[in-house]
Amino acid sequence: MNFTRWSARLPGTQRRAAARTETAVPTDRRGEGSVPAARAEHPADGPLSVPAVDELPARAVLDRVPALVALVHGPDHRVAYVNDAYAAAFGTRTPGAPAREALPELAELGLLPLLDQVLRSGKSRTLKSRKAVDGRSYTFTCTPVAETDGGDTDRAERADRGVLVFATDVTDHAEAAERLRASERRQRETAVTLQRSLLPQELEQPDDLRIAATYHPGGTEAAVGGDWYDVITLGGGRTALVIGDVMGRGVRAAAVMGQLRTAVRAYARIDLPPHEVLQLLDGLAIEIDANQIATCVYAVHDPNEGSLVYASAGHLPILVRDENGRVSRADEPTGPPLGTGGWMHASGSIALGPGSTAVLYTDGLVERRDEDLDEGIASLEHALSGATGTPQVVCDRLVRSAGVTADHDDDVAVLVLQHPARTGPEGELFRNAALELLGGVEAAPRARAFASGVLTSWRFPADLHDLGVLATSELVANSLQHGTPPMRLRLRRTDRRLIIEVTDGDDHLPRRRRAEPADESGRGIAIVATIASHWGSRRTPGGGKAVWCEFLLPKG
Repeated sequence: MNFTRWSARLPGTQRRAAARTETAVPTDRRGEGSVPAARAEHPADGPLSVPAVDELPARAVLDRVPALVALVHGPDHRVAYVNDAYAAAFGTRTPGAPAREALPELAELGLLPLLDQVLRSGKSRTLKSRKAVDGRSYTFTCTPVAETDGGDTDRAERADRGVLVFATDVTDHAEAAERLRASERRQRETAVTLQRSLLPQELEQPDDLRIAATYHPGGTEAAVGGDWYDVITLGGGRTALVIGDVMGRGVRAAAVMGQLRTAVRAYARIDLPPHEVLQLLDGLAIEIDANQIATCVYAVHDPNEGSLVYASAGHLPILVRDENGRVSRADEPTGPPLGTGGWMHASGSIALGPGSTAVLYTDGLVERRDEDLDEGIASLEHALSGATGTPQVVCDRLVRSAGVTADHDDDVAVLVLQHPARTGPEGELFRNAALELLGGVEAAPRARAFASGVLTSWRFPADLHDLGVLATSELVANSLQHGTPPMRLRLRRTDRRLIIEVTDGDDHLPRRRRAEPADESGRGIAIVATIASHWGSRRTPGGGKAVWCEFLLPKG
């Protein structure tokens, strides 16, 4: 095939014969394939002779360019030419053979279908950064060419078409891009590892609730965020539940999340009301990073009240499904996010009776770019209304219904809790008994008799019966001496423990102290702390306090 009869049709290039100079380059110099210098002195007898671009020998130029060049023609892409760089990279090629046989490296790169497209469309196509068999990476540009003869356009259109393959070595660029991707993967893996290490490795399982949670990091294109959740047993049968989302992404957001989660656990041990916990967290968030804010919901479940008392700092509403399948939102009250300062948070309450399921979640579960946030929450409500089974089953169903996949564009955290309705033999393991403490000093012996009768009916062993009566006597005596009416004694048993609690109208919390030998009082709390597994006190929402202790039941 006569190579000199082929010319690449580059976009925007036209022949301009009129622009050619009158003086031609000597024949002997053009035959050498040399390119004229950019600058030269004018000869003394006339202007510099510069050849036109059309007169440059194309083959001599292509033989010397560092890029890989191949020319194929016809529907089966028969090889017409490969330059020296191509032969150095892949070896010499036999002209006239089909590309599938003569250029196997192009077939392995999937370039042959691209050549077909170029022939059909008459338009250039580019395949970016592909690694070839020689270990180098190339960007391939395929440009249609046509055999022309004497400038006859009609004949050119009818002539056998071909494709000029031009490959640029981009190995350094590809390796730099891969190093960048590897660095980003390592950073993401570090952030995910940090995030998961800061989340609870195993959820606490309270006596009265069944709980499950899940966390899904964003896809590979999204940096890890600061979503977190936690479950904290407060004692006395009460449980704190928290979920939050630090705005921002990456290791910094995960680190801030870890500090807030640790602070929540510390504040929870003080057994403060939910709004006071958020008030403390708000100030702490400003100290950690004044430019970082977070949303959070802190809720406390009390099995005696059958409700969730909660406070929200700019977070999405808790959803509760009752035993009949009706779903309600805990919308109010909601304050601004943590880290904004200057706001007094408030606590609210939502019913969580036996047979109910509550869901706490972050915005990654319901927020979509093409959908209003309220629509996402409504979809979650619909999914929750039909979700039954264990908390883990409900959790998985909600995540699936929201379309969360491995390449999801945001972190997702979900916390599901159920207050099961216990009946039959299981119901016998969960019992309550209460006594209003009326009158004066006679309330103490009445309380001891009540506790003895209840513990006997619950068939506790003698040693646990006696310890329970003694703890009841000391707590009631302490309340009668230091508290104010109304006073109440409450006994509760679960499948794991006995809980004794006394409430009164005084908000002064007792503390354990060492009584001197001559002191006539001050030993009650010390005695309770010695004989019980745990004890504690808290202020009640309506004013006053509650003092409690608990005993672990023997297994079996």
